[in-house]
Amino acid sequence: MSEDCLMKTYGRFDVTFDKGLGSKLYDINGTEYIDFVSGVAVNCLGHSHPVIIKAIQDQSNKLIHVSNYYYNTTHTLLAKKLIENSDHESVFFCNSGTEAIEGALKLARKYGKLKGDKSTILYMENSFHGRSMGALSVTGQGKYQEAFSPLIGGVQKIPFNDLKALREAFTTDVCGVIVEPIQGEGGVIPINMDFIKEIRELCTENDALLIYDEVQCGIGRLGSLFAYKQFGVIPDVIALAKGLGGGFPIGAVIANKKASTVLQPGDHGSTFGGNPLACAVSLAVITELVDNKIIDTIDERSSYTFEKLEILKKKYPIIKEIRGMGFLIGVEIDFDTKEFMKKCLEKKLLLISAGPRVIRFLPPLNVTKEELDEALHVFTLVLEEIC
Repeated sequence: MSEDCLMKTYGRFDVTFDKGLGSKLYDINGTEYIDFVSGVAVNCLGHSHPVIIKAIQDQSNKLIHVSNYYYNTTHTLLAKKLIENSDHESVFFCNSGTEAIEGALKLARKYGKLKGDKSTILYMENSFHGRSMGALSVTGQGKYQEAFSPLIGGVQKIPFNDLKALREAFTTDVCGVIVEPIQGEGGVIPINMDFIKEIRELCTENDALLIYDEVQCGIGRLGSLFAYKQFGVIPDVIALAKGLGGGFPIGAVIANKKASTVLQPGDHGSTFGGNPLACAVSLAVITELVDNKIIDTIDERSSYTFEKLEILKKKYPIIKEIRGMGFLIGVEIDFDTKEFMKKCLEKKLLLISAGPRVIRFLPPLNVTKEELDEALHVFTLVLEEIC
């Protein structure tokens, strides 16, 4: 029945979920699944977490929506919480990662206009930033772009982690560079330190904005609230979403001092961006992650997972490489990922691919070692079956 009423924009698996609790999902027949997709790095506290439920209940009894022509209590509190934990000064709220990217691109374009009519935005090969026209224009994978040309001009693609190409492309017309600290959809590929340092240096020298897309890798996913803190290179602008709401739709653009006042009234907006309900949920999520020290324990549980996967790599030659950081883990396999995920699904484990040869592990950030062992056991059973 679902196939008849929904547009076929996703290659969905043949399962319908009805409820979730913690790291588990339950289908309409009550069958339990281990969820290591987490809504694609969204459900950072798992399903039906008490602090999220309470935030929704409490705020919905007070105020759900008010126009952005006025201030509201929760968007101010959330903005302050994000600023206190970053090196930045102001926030624009929206509803998704793609919207956050659009806002960041507009910010860079206007910044360039103010700094001498510069307009070129550099982006990376193999990147993924979203499916709206602006975000798609800076997504470095042709398979997503081909059906929707012509796309937005004034952008230039360069090879990821290629210093020579970066230097050659960085002309005086560049107003911004957008980059993922770890390419998620592109195969869980981390940025090289010398590459991101060079981008930072070139942006500073040429008065251009460095934009981090932390939509997937931010909000604790790498072991710190903001992904940039793992690399020690501070961006001018950060795009956030996914884990920011723990399952509730919200996105954000965070800007440093020089970028904070670029957008003025009328330049950008979002009817639902910063609504009290979404911000109350996000504030509860951030508080749980930071104040209750969940983030502080990620490294230890992540290391445990990587160690277990490395043991499997030595045993099963189908595993070619394990990469990533925190709980954004990519396992490159010499096997079709769609078929591999189907086999995992049959054994009640949910995993997601990052291209044709990489399987992603994206568990909730509060996942226990027992749940990690449970998932790795199923993963091992599938490896045994294939090998």
